Amino acid sequence: MTTVQETPTRTITDRLAAITPVLAANAGRHDVDGSFVSESLDALRESGLLKAAVPVELGGDGATIAELTALQRELAHHCGSTALASAMHQHVVAFTAWRYRRGLPGAEATLRHVAEDGFVLVSTGGGDYTHPRGQAVKVDGGYRVSGTKRFASQSVVGTAMSTMFVFDDPVEGRRVLNLAVPFSDAGVTVNDDWDTMGMRGTASNSIDIDDVFVPDERVLANRPWGVVDAPLQVISSVAFPIISGVYLGVAEAAYGAALKVAANRADDALVQRQIGLMKHRLQVASWALDGALAAVDDDPTPSHETYLAVMTAKAEIAEAGIAVCDMAMDVAGGSAFFRGSVIERCYRDIRAVKFHPLTPEDTWVEAGRHALGVDGILG
Repeated sequence: MTTVQETPTRTITDRLAAITPVLAANAGRHDVDGSFVSESLDALRESGLLKAAVPVELGGDGATIAELTALQRELAHHCGSTALASAMHQHVVAFTAWRYRRGLPGAEATLRHVAEDGFVLVSTGGGDYTHPRGQAVKVDGGYRVSGTKRFASQSVVGTAMSTMFVFDDPVEGRRVLNLAVPFSDAGVTVNDDWDTMGMRGTASNSIDIDDVFVPDERVLANRPWGVVDAPLQVISSVAFPIISGVYLGVAEAAYGAALKVAANRADDALVQRQIGLMKHRLQVASWALDGALAAVDDDPTPSHETYLAVMTAKAEIAEAGIAVCDMAMDVAGGSAFFRGSVIERCYRDIRAVKFHPLTPEDTWVEAGRHALGVDGILG
């Protein structure tokens, strides 16, 4: 395996360009095996890209949300699984940097661990979100938590997970606790059950958490159950542009592969239309993502409008991305139906986009509620 050592003079773009051959060389094998994209993650770590979001004064690049989105989008041109798995780490680090800028407890220590010790952070938010799996029980000095978490990308190399549990408060009622759980705890078991249609190299196994003690200082938020309150609005505003960039990158990879095949039938009017429509859908989706990033800016604050802008962009990317991958399959024809085709892999990988909250249908319902002044999930 060829890796690139980080040097202070190499930009994020330089380091990214140097490692993309590693991603492309291993993507197909990991997809067939359903094995974790380990070489790609090693390359990301050794090039310093896993600490891109860490502030400069703590040893990182201080990358903005827009820069992280562009990074993950480019990674997806070469390997969707690598891009999605590492995006889950990147958005947790970016939100931790947001907390650091506000002097919130534990943020600086976590960021230093990422920069100096190579910590890999795992998010369970996709499976938890407003209705987490698992229960927290109050004990002296903290909580004991138990439950099973699903869709935990990079589970096989995670150092700590950013996760959520339900807590039935005797005064405030049902609450959601955001907290950190180390993988080294004896009560944490990573299952080997990630066998899916697409994104097969992400190692998004389920994780069993059995009676793990979490001290009070590792509880990052105590939120109302069942709503997207202010903290979750900020988390979503940080996370989902980065995640959406991955899926836009997957669709762009399918388009690029289809364009090469289409060169042999460039005089065919139907092929011309299909290529033109694919380009159209990708351009509009890209504009939607740009609009969401403009609304989020570098340091988001809680906002219903920003949250809906992000979710609207994600919905557009989901709809456009699936359509583009379908059309790429049509343009390429039978060759794209075989395993090993980039288009075939993108066709399967893009389907995962709808499993991240909110789904496009949920987004449209929530946008309609907000416009009509009807209560919804936004707290």
